[in-house]
Amino acid sequence: MLWSDPENEPPEELRDAQDMLRRLGLFLASAMVLIMVVIGLR
Repeated sequence: MLWSDPENEPPEELRDAQDMLRRLGLFLASAMVLIMVVIGLR
């Protein structure tokens, strides 16, 4: 990578969207685990 290359930083909106998708993925994963536990207890 050359010193003259531009910074490889994603724009602010893209970073916000990635954070939101990451949180949504974590929420969905934990919800699935909770559902599996509830089904298993029945």
